[in-house]
Amino acid sequence: MPEIEPIPVRANEASRAVVDASFKIHNRFGPGLLESVYSILLAHELRLRGHKVDREVKLPIVYEGVTTEAGLRMDLVVDDCLIVEVKAVDRMLPVFEAQLLTYLKLSGLRLGLLINFNVELIKDGIKRIAH
Repeated sequence: MPEIEPIPVRANEASRAVVDASFKIHNRFGPGLLESVYSILLAHELRLRGHKVDREVKLPIVYEGVTTEAGLRMDLVVDDCLIVEVKAVDRMLPVFEAQLLTYLKLSGLRLGLLINFNVELIKDGIKRIAH
């Protein structure tokens, strides 16, 4: 079995910044806003901290030499090394984790965060997924 490369330090640092920013936003606003609002607030807070943040990043699929735009969009890509999928749902579904794992595979990135802001305690809404 081939040795798995460790998650890049830069991705871990970006992850810590996203988690900290998520706590700040959730402490200020709590649950109840739309996913799109949390995404905008999170991107803004991360940029204030000096991070590069791209929102709604298109993710094409390449299959046997053919590239197709399948309508896949990553909510946030932080510092070109971390995918963040933002949710505001009553219950997390396994399909959300599968979606993030697929985005990691297709993008070649190694680390992602799935963050559900519609929780009483934000620590219960954050899931780290590595590929």
